[in-house]
Formats: sequence, C-alpha cells, structure tokens
Amino acid sequence: MSAFVIEGGRPLSGTIRPQGAKNEALQVICATLLTSEPVTIHNIPCIRDVNNLIQLLRDIGVKVSKIDYNTYTFQADNLNLDYLQSDEFVAKNAELRGSVMMIGPLLARFGKAVVTKPGGDQIGRRRLDTHFLGFQKLGARFEQVEGRNVYQITAPASRLKGTYMLLDEASVTGTANIVMAAVFAKGTTTIYNAACEPYLQQLCTMLNRMGARISGIASNLLTIEGVKELHAASHTILPDMIEVGSFIGMAAMCGDGVRIQDVSLKNLGIIPDAFRRMGIKVKEEGDDLFIPHQRHYEIQSFMDGTIMTLADAPWPGLTPDLLSVLITVATQARGSVLFHQKMFESRLFFVDKLIDMGAQIILCDPHRAVVVGHDRKIQLRGGRMSSPDIRAGIALLIAAMSAKGTSRIDNIEQIDRGYENIEGRLNALGAKIERIN
Repeated sequence: MSAFVIEGGRPLSGTIRPQGAKNEALQVICATLLTSEPVTIHNIPCIRDVNNLIQLLRDIGVKVSKIDYNTYTFQADNLNLDYLQSDEFVAKNAELRGSVMMIGPLLARFGKAVVTKPGGDQIGRRRLDTHFLGFQKLGARFEQVEGRNVYQITAPASRLKGTYMLLDEASVTGTANIVMAAVFAKGTTTIYNAACEPYLQQLCTMLNRMGARISGIASNLLTIEGVKELHAASHTILPDMIEVGSFIGMAAMCGDGVRIQDVSLKNLGIIPDAFRRMGIKVKEEGDDLFIPHQRHYEIQSFMDGTIMTLADAPWPGLTPDLLSVLITVATQARGSVLFHQKMFESRLFFVDKLIDMGAQIILCDPHRAVVVGHDRKIQLRGGRMSSPDIRAGIALLIAAMSAKGTSRIDNIEQIDRGYENIEGRLNALGAKIERIN
C-alpha cells in the first residue's frame, strides 16, 4: 500500500494539461474486440484501471502494440475464448468494473460471454440490470455455471436480433454495452432513454468509423442498423472532463493563476458553470481555461434568494464524479450550499474526513450535505486519512494541499485508478506531494 504525504499551503501556478478520459478509454478499448482488424487509439491515459483492462485483453489473446506513451494498437484476430471460463479471468473481472463492457462486444461477435460481479469504487449499490435487460431484449440468455457464482450469457445461433427498448435508466456503461452488442444484431435496434455523454458519443463515432450504422448520436434516442462486420480504424480520446473539473477546484483553493490547456471546452457541458455558481472566476481562452487567484469566492443564491443547491444528473446535467471536488471547494467559499448526490448511496460519507480537518459540513443523510463555507477565515488543518474511492481521493488531496500543516493520504491506489502521475504533474505547479510505501 502506498500513501501521499502532502505539505499544505503551497500556491500553485503554471500550466497543466488533462489526460485522456478514463471512462471513454474503457469503452473504446473494449470496442476493439468487435473486429479482427487493427484499431489504433490515441491519448490513452496511463492509469491503473485502463492498464488493467489492457492486460485483461492481452490475457484473452488480443495483440496489443504500444506505439508511444499514450497510443496503442489492438488486434483481436485470434482470441482464446476458453480462457473466459477460467477462474483467473473471473477473478480479474471481479477486480475491475470496466471489464463489464467486454460483455457486449464478446456477445455480439462470438455469441457468448461470462458475467461476474465486477469491482470498482465502493460507493454504494451500482446495479447492472440495465446492461442485462438490454441483452435479453436482443435475445441473449443467461445460465448460471454450476457450482460457481458466474453466469454464462449466450446469443441465439442465428445472432442477436434488433428490437426497440426503453432503458430503465440512462446508464452510460449500460448504453455503451448494449450499443456494442447491437452493432451485429439482425435488423434495427432502437434505444430510448440512452445516455448521451460525450464519451458515449465518441464510442458511437468510432464504431461508425469502423463500419457500424448508428444514428441519433448526442441524443437519448439511438438507432443501430445491424451490420455483418467491422474493420480497422483510428480514434483519439477526449480530454478527461473529471480531471479538468478537479484542476479547476485545485486552482480555486490553492492557485495563484493556473492554466488548464486543451480542455475540449465544447465537451465540458455545465462543469465550468457549476464552479461559477460557487463564485469562482473561470476564464475561457480559446480551448484553454484560466483560473486566476481567488482571494474570495462567494456562492450564489437562486433568483428567489433561497440557498444554492447543486445536484448530479445524467448528461447534460452535472456529473456525479465532481460532487466530491465541489464539496471540498465549498469549504472555503463565502456562503452555504446544499449538495444532493442522487445516484450513489455512500459517496458523501467521505465528508467525515473533511469535518476532521475543520470543515463545517452537515451530513443530512446518505444523499445530502450542507456546506457552510469558511470564506478563508479558518484554514483546514492537515491530518491523516484514507482514500475510499477515486473521486473522494482527489477531493481529499485538494483539501490537503490547501490545509495548514502536513497531511497523509493512505490507499492512494484508488487515486491511481483514475489520475495519471498526479503528484508529478501537481508538483510541477508548485505542490509538495511525496509518494511513500
């Protein structure tokens, strides 16, 4: 187990560039299983979850060539499908939530896949019903493997069959999985209440470049006309919007003028405006964001004077992955704000660690917290804490960087799952973060 030791109170300044998007990378890497021809993907982030997925593809026989630091070519022309039944493969699936998106491509191309409960953040119940109900609508069948907590999912001998479906929730990974399963289905598949995040748009665009026929991209109504095969293509991953938001939060609390470079502004949605509602100055300069020094930032009220509420919602609403960062930033704002985390039951429990650092936070229930900002009159104090998940981990790192004294964050493997060389990049801006074992 590794830890970060952080010397707080050091101002950040300079330029930082976001990594490739983690959530998009997991989707498009799994999509390479849909063709026997080589697929080249650029701007892949070097993070634990992505590296583990790449290794999992290697394990089942995908030829993986590293072209440069962030560019790989994948060719799934000779897979060992028997390995899918092995205990080793099942165990690795259980450790990596992103592996669930291998099911759709394997089911579409080979007619079978193995299902086990995937791993990932411990942030409450994250059901997979949307994925499996979609597969069943396409004609797939589930059967438990005797004596094991594993299910085999199989397609009819005559291929999956296109159909209309209304998703019970606009699940991003669920939509991605169903889209990948449907590209080879006979006839036409219509998915209503589909997720429409930029990363899902990127997946659909890449699949079309490979020969798929997907229309309705960027809307919640997708139409997929089944084809018989896909071919080679090249794809570039967007900047990670969650990392961009994390850097805005860091610059607001600790910055003395920070430029976030090449953010793909048109794909950030309302993220910059969410920080502006907290009173933070966010300047758009070309495709960069510049966050000047914030001596004070005051939380806005609604037009009728009631307390500001920030809540997560499916795209184009506010992503739930940034609520942890926004809560941390609010601790030093002027004013109060209510955060409503609707999608996960346990994601707000990390605020106990902020309270221990001196933050004024009322945890109303597992889904709601009120933050009363210090207006920088009371500085957070350093302490020892542990990262419970990726996003809470980066939020605690921001808190520690702004705090008085030295802090230690244990279990930083959680942070490594989603942020590439985070201490090296932040130290280049003036932070003092040491990784220790």
